[in-house]
Amino acid sequence: MKKGMVVCPQPEAAEAGIEILRAGGNAADAAVACAFAQTVVDPLMCGIAGFGTAAVYMPSQQAHEYIDFHATAPSRATPDMWADKLEGEARDGFGFFVKDRLNDIGYQSVATPGTLRGLEAIHRSYGRLPWREVIAPAIRWARAGYFVRPGMYAFWIDVATLGRASNLERLAYSADGRRLYCRADGSPKTIGTPLRNPDVADTLEQIAREGADAFYLHDIAGRMVADMEANGGLLSREDLAAYRVERTAPLTGTYRDRTITTNQPPGGGVMLIEMLNILERFDLARIGHNTPEYLRIVCEAMKAATRDKDLHVGDPAFVEVPLARLLDKAYARELAARIVGGDKIDIARVNPGHVVPRDTTHLSVVDGEGNCIALTHSLAMPSGVMTPGLGFLHNGCMGVFDPRPGRAGSIAPGKRRFTSSCPSIVFRDGKPEIVLGAPGGTQIAMGVLQAILNVVDFGMAMQPAVSAPRFSSTSNAIDVCNRIPRYLTAELEAQGYEVIRNPYNYTIAWVHAIRLANGELDGGADPGRDGVALETEIP
Repeated sequence: MKKGMVVCPQPEAAEAGIEILRAGGNAADAAVACAFAQTVVDPLMCGIAGFGTAAVYMPSQQAHEYIDFHATAPSRATPDMWADKLEGEARDGFGFFVKDRLNDIGYQSVATPGTLRGLEAIHRSYGRLPWREVIAPAIRWARAGYFVRPGMYAFWIDVATLGRASNLERLAYSADGRRLYCRADGSPKTIGTPLRNPDVADTLEQIAREGADAFYLHDIAGRMVADMEANGGLLSREDLAAYRVERTAPLTGTYRDRTITTNQPPGGGVMLIEMLNILERFDLARIGHNTPEYLRIVCEAMKAATRDKDLHVGDPAFVEVPLARLLDKAYARELAARIVGGDKIDIARVNPGHVVPRDTTHLSVVDGEGNCIALTHSLAMPSGVMTPGLGFLHNGCMGVFDPRPGRAGSIAPGKRRFTSSCPSIVFRDGKPEIVLGAPGGTQIAMGVLQAILNVVDFGMAMQPAVSAPRFSSTSNAIDVCNRIPRYLTAELEAQGYEVIRNPYNYTIAWVHAIRLANGELDGGADPGRDGVALETEIP
């Protein structure tokens, strides 16, 4: 009997994917169904007005590609629109703070969304069930309802950080948000509270009937743009009509005896491969998992990739990304030698403020034919904007663009902003071994990296690999989860590192993955979220 598996942070969405596999759908159908359900049952993490990137490996159709549906800056955006309003930068590089939070919350923070076109492209190219059928589970969840899960609530009550809106502000920004997600006193609805969203059910019904054109060209587009224009937004009817997904070959590297396939810029795949190239120069198994020396070496590799990302990585249609140099094994050897010599790579930030990115979601799917999809999608930090009656939040993607002109991440009309999202597939002997990705803002690539190291260098099964304590360095500090003992980090502090301890036990991205080993599917759902790894027999 063949088996399939869906792994993601939302049990309801995983059930939707399994339902589609059992109905005869393939990995593409299940991934699209799961993603639509995620937009309903995790409305601050993702939505049909968001963005994302998907690894699509369909050997049944001789296909392996990436379908990227990144958000783009609206045509009314200009490189210097916030240049005189810059107040600071997130310490870990997750966006910039401008005066009055114009890029963070409200109508100007909304970029041209790509999620719906992305899901449509995956389904049209690779799905075999009808479009209406794969959207049906999401519509059911919206009408019948679901409840506030612990992970959702923890995100909703996150307090404001320097220069950023709190998630409660985002929930309550619009009248529809207050009605759907807040109690009478204005606080977020609590764990176990039932939620129903008939407005988004109606919107999805229309999309099921008319396709994504309803959103980008017709009625829904008109309603969104009217709302934007009435409230000073940048998004136009022309932006929506002109939106296109990007289809690219995988960015490919090697790590020990594995082949790594991941996404092209402006995605985080280049950082992932650069870090693996550096770490390949070290005998990590001998050094020992999460020892002080291991933490130092891996963190310096993270800093090297972060520095190169800050300097060079943006939308290839607008900036020349030196991929050949960044992915060169000889360059990695130079960086590894500096790490051996004790160098500390410097990450420059403008008036850095502390932000712990926790947004975005992910799904990994494998079907009974060996087809694999890893899909990461997001709203960035959601804008809080809900066009009346449509039932979904708009993205806040403008917050990650650099307000300073002339840089790799600067604003330009039609430009795609950098994202650390890097849904990836690891191959061994020409066959997929790990299908993985994560939510977690700037920390996504760092979480994916550590899960790969845990499997390849330390022989972990998938659940232990995604559950092991994690750390990160995307600034001059080292961030650690609270399960890494202080007697280990004290050695790093003695070497002059600033160590910042996160109060959460499971943090620094939340990896969701499937390992294919010896004909079995081995799933891992990060304990830091509400997720599950569901397996089903396929008739």
